[in-house]
Amino acid sequence: MKYIYRWGTPLLAVCCLVLIARIWSRDSLTDLILSNPSLQAFKILFISIILEAFPFILLGVLFSALLQVFVSDQTIVRLTPKNPVIGVLFGSLLGLLLPLCECGMIPVVRRLIRKGMPAYIGMVFIFAGPIINPVVFTSTYTAFRSQPVMAYSRMGLTLVVCVLLGLLLYRFLRSNPLREAPAASHLHAGHTHNHNHSEAHGGLRRRIASTFAHASDEFFDIGKYLIMGALITAAMQTVLDRQLLTSITDQPFISHIFMMLLAFALSLCSTSDAFVASSFSGLFTPGALLAFLVFGPMVDLKSTLMLFSAFRTKFVLAVISFLFIAVLIGSVVAEKLIFIP
Repeated sequence: MKYIYRWGTPLLAVCCLVLIARIWSRDSLTDLILSNPSLQAFKILFISIILEAFPFILLGVLFSALLQVFVSDQTIVRLTPKNPVIGVLFGSLLGLLLPLCECGMIPVVRRLIRKGMPAYIGMVFIFAGPIINPVVFTSTYTAFRSQPVMAYSRMGLTLVVCVLLGLLLYRFLRSNPLREAPAASHLHAGHTHNHNHSEAHGGLRRRIASTFAHASDEFFDIGKYLIMGALITAAMQTVLDRQLLTSITDQPFISHIFMMLLAFALSLCSTSDAFVASSFSGLFTPGALLAFLVFGPMVDLKSTLMLFSAFRTKFVLAVISFLFIAVLIGSVVAEKLIFIP
């Protein structure tokens, strides 16, 4: 998958240049290709997903950059509750104040755990923060204008799953789940901390410049995932036989599992995945779309690799297994209780 993300954008740019050259030549083959109904449908769907999602990505990376520059890790650790139940709720709802994208969540939480935040609160924040925040709620509500209950259901199911995860981790987690960092990593972490410290205490002009630098880096890092996800989604909807997808939707568990695996593979940002999910509204049930919207930001391909690099392997596998089962059961129950009268 990393090779797709690395070479996908340059190859797509080359294809666009070739297509522009053929359009300029206006030969009969180009006219035949451009008039193809499937290609027209692919183009409309692909562009619509991109245009609808980009404003929310911009808003999300701007929030993330502001937090990186203006909010210190020590402040978060100082405000962390000591009571386990309140701590789990705190970790689940922290995204309301710190709307970070899941792409930068794991390094931040790893740093917080090393500085004293309880591991069970940090893990809850990793999985709840990318969903339970105002930017994601607004994007989901916008994507499902005709079905606003989807936005509330997404927040509710995420909260239930993450609270259960936090309570289980508090009860059974007895050792530090972080991998041991080599000496070089400690030096690097100290260097990063000093860099952030200098940003936080620099002049206003320097802090604003750092904010835009962080935002631009994160925007281009996230943007390629959105483009590849929109490309794959548009291709699926125009190439795959709708009867095949319909046969999947007729089986509740199968359709839910399919959409969860699709969310894992696409690795979309939580600020934009609602627009991809809404494009499947006519094919999949609301419960399957809910499973896509909840499981994807919690566990996807890129975040799984980052989890393995930061936490112990058995711990990561146990957490992912619990999240998969909990989201699957929760989405099926929600479909029966909420979406089907």
